[in-house]
Amino acid sequence: MAPERVISTVDPETRHAHKTRRRRQDGYKAHVKVEPDTGLITGCALTPAAGPAHSDAAVGIELLADEPDPLQVLGDSAYGTGELLDILQQAGHTALIKPWSLRPAVDGGFTIDDFTVDEAAATVSCPNQVTRPITGTRTAIFGARCRGCPLRARCTTSAKGRTLRLHPHDALQRAHRARATDPQFQAVYRQHRPMVERSISWLVAGGNRRLRFLGTQRNDLWLHHRVAALNLRRLLALGLLRSGGSWAVAPS
Repeated sequence: MAPERVISTVDPETRHAHKTRRRRQDGYKAHVKVEPDTGLITGCALTPAAGPAHSDAAVGIELLADEPDPLQVLGDSAYGTGELLDILQQAGHTALIKPWSLRPAVDGGFTIDDFTVDEAAATVSCPNQVTRPITGTRTAIFGARCRGCPLRARCTTSAKGRTLRLHPHDALQRAHRARATDPQFQAVYRQHRPMVERSISWLVAGGNRRLRFLGTQRNDLWLHHRVAALNLRRLLALGLLRSGGSWAVAPS
């Protein structure tokens, strides 16, 4: 659909969004930053549901900008963009983010990880050991070299041969996908994910997927108020008490 398409004359700031290929939602998107051991929400933002500036990864970068110390950053695959991984690396954070699923050009065929990229030499080698240069637009064109290739049926259906387009952070994404196969990476991800999912379920419980106001600003203010109330309830559940003139959480 057309970018920035206005979908409502009542609330012109709303947008179409796709949670999955088949599940479409209209309205806004809530972004939350959760401390995974306590379930406390430490940052939030509400944005229109569509647009590059409002993607999970783009807003995630903004929510992490005020973190002074290196963290382990967990997130689902929506946060696995090369840009966010690069920002996390530069800030000294450790990315524990589920990588994007690789989609082969041919069902059951080769993925981009089956191609060897040499950034220093600016070349790409295919599974049949044919090497091509990386162009200025980060494209490797195999073209006529695919003719007669014994592996072509597993690589491309294009009559013009295989063309590979590399992301500017391709090397970083490859390293992240490799690290995500480590059992320790997966163990930490599985350990902390349930509390994060629980915090999100508390946020939307009681019909709170439906918004009460018109416009991004008012709904963002509502989101911050709801998060504050949820955090207070959570702190009380964790044993919040006042002692010696200050507030503290009772040790577990």
